[in-house]
Amino acid sequence: MLDVGNGLGAQDPVIAEVARTTGLVAVNITRSQLVAGSELLRQAGAAGLNADATRLPLADHSFDGVISVEAAFHFPSRERFFAEAFRVLRPGGVLSMSDIATNRYPRGPRELVAASAQLRVWGLGTHAAATPVQIADAVGTAGFVDVHVELVGERVIEPALRFVRERLARSQDDATRSHRLAARIMLGQVDLLWGRSVIDYLLLRATKPAD
Repeated sequence: MLDVGNGLGAQDPVIAEVARTTGLVAVNITRSQLVAGSELLRQAGAAGLNADATRLPLADHSFDGVISVEAAFHFPSRERFFAEAFRVLRPGGVLSMSDIATNRYPRGPRELVAASAQLRVWGLGTHAAATPVQIADAVGTAGFVDVHVELVGERVIEPALRFVRERLARSQDDATRSHRLAARIMLGQVDLLWGRSVIDYLLLRATKPAD
């Protein structure tokens, strides 16, 4: 199994347990994150690889599964990532991923400010914005079949926003006033984009043809 864009590695022990992997490689372009998550990688029995998701230094047909959790919008190009995932998968291999989809472009000043601020906060370019249809089409163009997409924002974004609100309410003494204000502004922006159906949480599964 190949985990592309593994962040600090929180998901890797889960992947190892659920998928019962006999070999797990975790890819991250930021070496410091691999170092910070080294204990979690050890728990997962995973090998860390410092590499670009769009230029994987891995052999063709070398993995049964590729997974990417909330990372594809950070990559320079989803299309190049999908092409690389297709290349390294064995015939019959499966791509599984979660992503933040953009249902529509922002309209009006409030939506534009919120969307622009979120791109800036996360260091993203406008290429990160892609609709569910565009993401699914790019996966199909890469050669995958049986592309299945599900939008589950009500099960992911909504509970996450509720959790952060409750955490802020409990943390009056744990952070400075300026930090709490910044967090509330950021929370409000995401809440606006979600509440107005600008963004959603996407799950995708696709298969490399067996032949």
